[in-house]
Amino acid sequence: MRESKNIPVYSLDNFRKERKKDVFYQVEVFDTNRHFEVSYPHRHDFYEILYLSKGSGFHIIDNNKYEIKPPCVFFMSPGQAHRLELSNDIEGYIFLFTAGFYLVNQTKKGRLLEFPFFFSVDRTNPPLALESTKDEMFLLELFKRGCSEIEKGNGCSEDMIRSLLELILLTCDQLYPEDRDIIMQDRGYFLVKRFLLLIEENYQKNLRVNDYANMLAVTPNHLTQMVKQITGKTSVELLQEKYIVEIKRLLLHSGMTVSEIAGVMNFEDQSYFTKYFKKYAGITPTLYRKESIKST
Repeated sequence: MRESKNIPVYSLDNFRKERKKDVFYQVEVFDTNRHFEVSYPHRHDFYEILYLSKGSGFHIIDNNKYEIKPPCVFFMSPGQAHRLELSNDIEGYIFLFTAGFYLVNQTKKGRLLEFPFFFSVDRTNPPLALESTKDEMFLLELFKRGCSEIEKGNGCSEDMIRSLLELILLTCDQLYPEDRDIIMQDRGYFLVKRFLLLIEENYQKNLRVNDYANMLAVTPNHLTQMVKQITGKTSVELLQEKYIVEIKRLLLHSGMTVSEIAGVMNFEDQSYFTKYFKKYAGITPTLYRKESIKST
């Protein structure tokens, strides 16, 4: 596990019964017997597909709260913070994997960004509701087969696991509600997704739009134009939203002082940091922390 200043970031080896290094995938039953010593909220540095067939509760992903209504499928991208509130009768399966594992035989590096449920351009992660019993049973069998393959231990076939993952992703991709014609023909859509991915990877560096444009090999104006066209917001606004969300999270879930948080987020000084937060959050960091503690 790597710590992100009291907001824990878990790697795949944290979710294995036997801790191992260089773990790239895991498929298993998800129920109340699945106990891991994790703190909430937390992040992952891998992708997650959570299939729920029974139970109730809520899944909070990046401050968006979704009610669990099985059968349904949740998707998590690396860097997202989340927490689960589950009933005792929760049942399902979970598939965890790294980009490297999925893309080992893929020719396109950005393949995962093509799926609408990873790095959503509107920053939401609604679950996929399975309305067809046929689709529900098909996905269920894929997860079960994955678990059976994992149970073979050293005899497990990575190619089989990867093929099952591809079938799960493609099936969910077909079922996920999205305007397919517009998205698949719009290069700007994938540029914005790559921008969001870079923000997740670099937000603590407090980079500017020009820095991200250089990483994406486009001009700042082109980046902002595409972001505005796809999301209705500017590149600067997306960065500001990310900073404010992360600052609030640190204020609520860390013991750091305001000055320490300013340092972690790479602001020049506490005074500027306080003015920045108040400008976009409408309240000072100190007052936000006090009022949030009172309301809990």
